[in-house]
Amino acid sequence: MVCTRVMAHLAAPVLLLSFSLLCCSSPSRTRKAISPRQAGAEDDDVKSQIEKLWQEVHLLKEKQALQTVCLRGIKVHRKCYLTIEEPKHFHDANEDCIAQGGTLATPRDMMENGDLRNYAKRSAPGSSEFWIGVSDIVKEGQYVDVNSMPVSYFNWDRSKKQPTGTKRESCVALSVAAQGKWQDEVCRSLKKYICEFVIP
Repeated sequence: MVCTRVMAHLAAPVLLLSFSLLCCSSPSRTRKAISPRQAGAEDDDVKSQIEKLWQEVHLLKEKQALQTVCLRGIKVHRKCYLTIEEPKHFHDANEDCIAQGGTLATPRDMMENGDLRNYAKRSAPGSSEFWIGVSDIVKEGQYVDVNSMPVSYFNWDRSKKQPTGTKRESCVALSVAAQGKWQDEVCRSLKKYICEFVIP
């Protein structure tokens, strides 16, 4: 008796599932014809969805590349920093950072500057100066970052009368030996550098 009740209880869902599968698998005879306009709209919708998927794939690739950089460098303040130990001229250093998806690092406040100095000291022991993304190349005395935006934070080494203000010294380096103080230098000087990558 109990067995019969269980079988009857299970039979209803099995029959319902079988009926659903039969209905869904056989072609519907009541399907309405689609107008060319509706078909075009559906095609546009599919194309739009494919485009969105491609954008997501590209964004994921960028994030993966950024995470790879962050693994080699350090993550601080929603940014990743990476020291490059092969000395280059200021412009070549910035181009290399851009090729990797970033720019030369630009400290925006005392805390970022201190973090950069400490990271540079740890990652490249014995190195003293690193290019950062600040210069007055365009107009003497008006310091901007590598995106030509005005810089509001400075950490000049006043003990060495920095910035010296000469037209030859238009690019800025962070000195690890001078506790992260800045000095203006000749842009053609060869120095190690720090790249900055913004985390989206």
